[in-house]
Amino acid sequence: METAIRDFVLGLGVDDVGFLAVSDYHSPASPPIESLFPGARSLIVLAFRELDTCESPSPSIAMNGRMDLMEFSRSCNYKLARFLAQKFNAKAMTVPVSYPMDLGDVQGSAGEVSLRHAAVGAGLGTFGRHNIVIHPQFGTRVCFTAILTDLDLKTTANQLGDLCIHCDLCVKNCPANALETPGQTQVMLCLKKSQPYGLGPSVLFWSKFGVGSAEEQKTMLRSEQYRRMYQNQFIGFQYYCFNCMKSCPVGK
Repeated sequence: METAIRDFVLGLGVDDVGFLAVSDYHSPASPPIESLFPGARSLIVLAFRELDTCESPSPSIAMNGRMDLMEFSRSCNYKLARFLAQKFNAKAMTVPVSYPMDLGDVQGSAGEVSLRHAAVGAGLGTFGRHNIVIHPQFGTRVCFTAILTDLDLKTTANQLGDLCIHCDLCVKNCPANALETPGQTQVMLCLKKSQPYGLGPSVLFWSKFGVGSAEEQKTMLRSEQYRRMYQNQFIGFQYYCFNCMKSCPVGK
């Protein structure tokens, strides 16, 4: 069964795939898989190589590459879920690269399924100094999706060892100094640089707008900040920094 699924996934153009039993999935900040999918027994984790657009100095070009990847990966997720249902009469639920995600008080910025931990558990990589996953072939330039299913699949053995070369280039190239503490990412520092027009700046903008004079409000609505924030609201989580991904030399 694992061979049939692997062949189907790779035939879609996905770059790599691994399997993870629910009992082998461990994520400190995410809820149990069973709370999301009662009866789930396995995760199928798909790996997608990030395009070279992440190197572009233009945030629009860099983010466009990520959106291309997200669109392709969502299609692959859906096709795989249909394949599992049709071929094996299985139940399947898809987990995308990023949003939508629960932004309530409980989850905050943590995904309901940690694709990082799922990827490492499924033998697709190891954590680097930057706390993101390093794939043995693609290095840090990789994103993951997952399928939750009630099929009983064996966890892919992870015999990769430590793929990080501990050069600390990710730390030195982080404009937010969010990686100073080994094993920890200061998320709020990261978000200020990587998502400068996200939720936090939006709250500050509209708070200031609400107490401003008519002339001040008019100026704010004509500002570059408002234009970028307006576009960001349509895109979702729009990143302006890919430094930890593009600075890592592993896999280049």
